[in-house]
Amino acid sequence: MLAVDAGTTSVRTLAFDESGEVVAAASRPLTQRFCEPGWVEQDPEEIFSLAAATLAEVSARLAGDGRAVAAVGISNQRETAIAWDRSTGRPLHDAIVWQDRRTAARCEALADAGLLPLVQERTGLVLDPYFSATKFEWLLHDGGVEAGGDLALGTVDAWLLFCLTGGATFATDISNASRTMLFDIRSLRWTAELCALFGVPLDALGEVRPSCGRFGTVAEGSGTLGSIGALAGVPIGAVAGDQQAALFGQACVDPGMAKVTYGTGSFLLVHAGASCPAPHEGLLTTVAWDLGGHESRPGRADVAYALEGSTLVAGTAIQWLRDQLGVVGRAEDVGPLASSVPDAGGLVVVPAFAGLGSPWWDPRARGVVSGITRGAGRAHLARAVVEAMAFGVRDIVDAVTDALGTPIRELRADGGASAMELLLQLQADQLQVPVVRSRCIESTALGVAMLAGLAEGVWGSVEELAARWEPDIERVPNVGRELADLAHDAWLRAVERARGRP
Repeated sequence: MLAVDAGTTSVRTLAFDESGEVVAAASRPLTQRFCEPGWVEQDPEEIFSLAAATLAEVSARLAGDGRAVAAVGISNQRETAIAWDRSTGRPLHDAIVWQDRRTAARCEALADAGLLPLVQERTGLVLDPYFSATKFEWLLHDGGVEAGGDLALGTVDAWLLFCLTGGATFATDISNASRTMLFDIRSLRWTAELCALFGVPLDALGEVRPSCGRFGTVAEGSGTLGSIGALAGVPIGAVAGDQQAALFGQACVDPGMAKVTYGTGSFLLVHAGASCPAPHEGLLTTVAWDLGGHESRPGRADVAYALEGSTLVAGTAIQWLRDQLGVVGRAEDVGPLASSVPDAGGLVVVPAFAGLGSPWWDPRARGVVSGITRGAGRAHLARAVVEAMAFGVRDIVDAVTDALGTPIRELRADGGASAMELLLQLQADQLQVPVVRSRCIESTALGVAMLAGLAEGVWGSVEELAARWEPDIERVPNVGRELADLAHDAWLRAVERARGRP
């Protein structure tokens, strides 16, 4: 099973065998453009060309080893908005990335007009520039994109699926659709009411399909597809947003199970069951997946929901230490440097570079470094950044606990920053529950590979897949609740400063 993982800073393809082991991988960095303060754009054609290049590299290795490809799955950065012409297959504007804040004023105006309850009830989301709807609106009204019969508006998954099938499939999956702010998560269809509000033509949106099931096949190689012609005819068996794919890859298949992915941001999802939860302040309600009839357990539904909270900055803060401040030469040096001091020496960093996500949802917030003393040094700053990741996730977990009425019992961790054992320990201390890093930290790619394999009959059931999950490292709380709360209180005071409050 090949998993294309089209993330925010890179595009990768990973190959998994029937035991769930990675047998080949290729990665390419993805360019981000910061055109104006708060704007983030990418080239859709670069996204596809990198997907094609990594698919070609991995499939060539597999062919050399005599391995056949059973299916391809696509996972992706969500919410990022792309407009293209279906007749020519050409993008009509650069992609507006999920981190982009250009529509903050529009979201505030909609909230002031009293539309937040409608948006929350229909979509499970909040009025924030994070989501796709106001990005689509901007493209149509300010970006020079014209509505018409050949217009396609979609997220990265829909763009890649269109390109990989040679234009034969214009569709998205239910998990990605639920992140656009145009999809009714109860009726499970596009909502004409919100499309009208944002001026988005319904016929410009792709068909919404289950996450698990055949979306089409890789097209015969021609033009840009020539490099992956060896995959022509291979079924595309799954599409899922990256965080929902990671929830599945972490085998969080029962209600109450939770995972956090420390990536560009930190993303915490809790399986909320087959019934759509009521909106809860500070959290998002999202569709986790639709197994499309492949759920084999009696009495279990194919559609699962999740409660989600997102911090907009996690790994980005490590890049900031490396690239803007020169605190470290390599991202992997942050963990050892942060571990070289017993604490942050009173330093607190709130990396609100793009505003604050859950549970604050404050697009106007900006980064703060507080508690600076003459004794503060590189190591203290590095540790404060790592602590900020743990504090941000605790804020989300506290909101989830309030929403569900019960605490989570364990947190499963993945993503690049989960390699830092210091972060796992700080997280366990803040949550007062075990934090477990899975043996395969490529949970996003693994999750969509599992969904594709399930669709194509490589695996027979969700239970079989869940049984394959294995822990790597577990960290349990090392300090008591009182000390954890003292550190968290200092963080909350710094958050208030980041929000412009005394």
